[in-house]
This record gives sequence, structure tokens and C-alpha cells, in this order.
Amino acid sequence: MAEVNAHMQYLRLYAVLLLCSTSLIRASGGSPLERRTSALFIFGDSTVDPGNNNYIKTIPENQANFKPYGHNGFFEGPTGRFSDGRVIIDYIAEYAELPLIPPFLQPSADYSNGVNFASGGSGVLPETNFGLVIDLPTQLRNFEEVQKSLTKKLGEEKAKEVIAEAVYFISIGSNDYIVGYLGNPKMQELHVPETYVGMVIGNLTQAVQFLYERGARKFGFLSLSPLGCLPALRALNPKGSEDGGCFEAASALAITHNKALKPVLATLEQILKGFKYSDSNFYDWLDDRISSHTKYGFKEGVNACCGTGPYGGISSCGGNRKVTEYKLCENSDEYIWWDVYHPTDRFHEQIAKALWNGPSSFVGPYNLEDLL
Repeated sequence: MAEVNAHMQYLRLYAVLLLCSTSLIRASGGSPLERRTSALFIFGDSTVDPGNNNYIKTIPENQANFKPYGHNGFFEGPTGRFSDGRVIIDYIAEYAELPLIPPFLQPSADYSNGVNFASGGSGVLPETNFGLVIDLPTQLRNFEEVQKSLTKKLGEEKAKEVIAEAVYFISIGSNDYIVGYLGNPKMQELHVPETYVGMVIGNLTQAVQFLYERGARKFGFLSLSPLGCLPALRALNPKGSEDGGCFEAASALAITHNKALKPVLATLEQILKGFKYSDSNFYDWLDDRISSHTKYGFKEGVNACCGTGPYGGISSCGGNRKVTEYKLCENSDEYIWWDVYHPTDRFHEQIAKALWNGPSSFVGPYNLEDLL
């Protein structure tokens, strides 16, 4: 019965897409790949948050504006990025010859080259970490504010051009499964995994349609990683052996999510005029680096550089977190993992390069260089 319900949910989703397509299809002026973009708009969680959570009331676990974050010296100090330095989108901006894209909440931020709405801890579903993050619906409303600001500043026609030529990068979903589902017994009672994944994919699809209706045409997606292999999840399963200690239930949710998203994106490309997208096989890409880390220049592929407990998987790493003691490795460049959930600057550089112009086995149908 659960499988039937999940299947029916997907049928309803596709029906909604098909019904909406007639009102969304419209003429477009030329190929979206003819010129380079003038802007990047970013939505998501801590994988791409440049410091928005510095400006909201939340818990220390959802912030990174204290030492040793920013440890590698690229920035003068902690910025709110969940990294020892830069995150993926910082490198993407560099490759696109754009300046660092500012957080939406940064006072007096210049939105000329885009804006980053991401918030550490957020999910696709507004219930995920409710009240402690800038949820995805709020991020979308914030985009509307920026769009109005650009129209006022540039005029309607120029603003429409900027919106249409920009790339919309979305990296979100991990927290829905780690916190919203596996960390929520009530949610597990209400929904089998497949149904819950359908809820996440349905809401993500609505977010994409929301942006499309407001002029967005080019999208980039970072798919989910093997979530069970994050140091924090390994720490919950330290004696596991079948998958090298990874928490298999979490990784299984990521696989189901990634498989469900692919046909939805392909359908959107068919029914929405001018819709172009870049999707990634982040799961296999990261899994390969964890198992063969020395091949890619890392000495450590399992343990976190900053943390405590098994695998460095107990959330500490500075600030006023519940656990205050932590260990810090000597050279974070040698590690895949910076803290319990997040990779190092060096790893972010590698994944950004793959997203930018990686092979078709990893990214497609376009890479970000094609779109930008």
C-alpha cells in the first residue's frame, strides 16, 4: 500500500507539471547559452551558506562565525561559512569571473552579480529545523524582494534580462533526511521513506517552478551525497562493517532522493520553454573519494579535521555548542572532512571544478560552464 501511495504521489506531481506547462511556456529571445551570465542566485543549506545565519537567532550548531572556522587563512577570519575557508559556490563564482556572491542578509550588500539566500540547517520542507533557519519558502520570498530591487534599480527590461541570464544554483535536502526524517520518530511513523522522499521532491519541484515563473531559466543542482558516510552519521554507527561504518539508512534515503529527482528535471526540461539544467552524480563522486582518498591527494577520508569522539563525529569545533572540547588537525588540506558534516576548502575546490566542467559521467546534461 505504501508503494502504491508513493506511486500515486508521483503521478499527481507529473499531472501538476503538465497542467502548469501551458501557462508557463512562453517565447524566449535567443538561446540561453549565447552569452555569459551576469548573476548567480544561490538557494540551499550549509553546503552553500556564506554567512546568512550570522544574522538570525538560531543555535550554535547552525552557525560557523567563530574560530576555528575560516582556519586556512583565505579570509581574515570566520565568515559564517561551514568550512576552513571557501565553499563550493565561492569557486563557481571565481570560475565565472564574478566576485564573491554576498549573503542576502549582509547589510548594504551589492546584488549586481547575484545574491546568496542559503541558510545552514535549512531543508526543502519548511518543517525541517523550523524556527531556527531561513527555510526554502522564505528564501524564495527573499528572491522576490531582490527581483523588485533590481527592477527599481535597473528598469524592468534590464532586470528581466539579468534574471533570465542568471544561473540558479540549488543545494538542499540533506537536513530533510538527517534531521527531518531520521531524527524525527513521529515523521517515520507517519511516512515510509518513499513517501517522504516524494514530499521532498514535490516541494523542490514547486520551488523550481516558482523561480521559472519569475523569469529563471538556467538551474544547477548539487545532488545528495552518501549521507551515512558523514562523520556525524558514522559516529552513530561506529561498529558498522558492511559499508565501512556508514549509516546505511541515511545513504539509502540519498539514493532514493537522487533517483527521484532525475526524471522530474527531465520532465521540466520537456515542458518548460527555455529550461536548462545541470545535475550531478555527487553520491558516486564522493563515495569514490572517500574509498580512494589518496588517489585524489587526501591523507584522511573518514575522520573530521575538527571535532571529537568517533570519527571526529561529535559536533563541537568551537563556539558555544553543547560539546565545547574538540581536536583540530594540523593540516586541513589533507582531509576530506572539515567538521562533522562539512568538507574542507580543498574538497570544495575539487567538487566545484567537477561541477564547472566535469565529464558527462558526473554532470549533465549541461555543466555549469555551459550555462554560465
